[in-house]
Amino acid sequence: MEVMLDGAPVFLADYGKGIAPGRPTILFVHGAGMDHSVWPLQARHFAYRGWNALAPDLPGHGRSGGALRPSIEAMADWLWELIRARALESVTLVGHSMGALVGLETAARHRRKIARLALLGAAPKLPVHPALLEAAARPEPLAAELICDWGFGPAGHFGGHKAPGSWMMGHGMRLLTRAAGPVLHTDLAACDAYQGGGAAAAKLRCPTLVLAGEFDRMAPARQAARLAEAIKGARFVALPACGHMMMVEQPDASLDALVELVHLTGD
Repeated sequence: MEVMLDGAPVFLADYGKGIAPGRPTILFVHGAGMDHSVWPLQARHFAYRGWNALAPDLPGHGRSGGALRPSIEAMADWLWELIRARALESVTLVGHSMGALVGLETAARHRRKIARLALLGAAPKLPVHPALLEAAARPEPLAAELICDWGFGPAGHFGGHKAPGSWMMGHGMRLLTRAAGPVLHTDLAACDAYQGGGAAAAKLRCPTLVLAGEFDRMAPARQAARLAEAIKGARFVALPACGHMMMVEQPDASLDALVELVHLTGD
């Protein structure tokens, strides 16, 4: 569906189920240079089991218009405005990579409004190498190739997609190449500049899952574990033989962890 926010169109994937008052909401937030299409299995599972399952394209990404938000804090402000504008209730936030930082910041600022939080491929800080930042600013595939090469674990490099004929690396490179230039550079610069992860983690009180990949080289599992330790009562799960792109590398295990989070905490 398309909705308007601050005078700009926002694409909000609803998986054919719309938004129903009274349903709990699970909101999926994509990572740098990506869009709603990274969440098909996980979001559809909840959409067909009594949830408002929604995956927005952040401003300037995918099918959404509006100005790019230059910082994690500004993205968190936008996400909260979306939640308020749609009158979403009992919100569970699920974020990947940059989206995890956005979810972390949003939950820390609005502790009484966020029911649960899942942080995938997250760490207290997500620094970006200057060479990658420089490459991302140019409208060419180099940055996408670097991110995919570094981000996918062994399965992503040698096949392993659950859908016959699909290629993890190919989908990732196509998605990120489309974003190369201002979108990808702005996102990566926002990740690199964000210093508030530790302070935000200390404020959280909602049930929280931190999901890491054993072979993640972008947000290493040891850093994800540090983030979980900083969050009161957080559950840490490391997926074996998995890189940074766990939603496609290990979609079933990622979904199982999300289902366990909501089932253990009341839904």
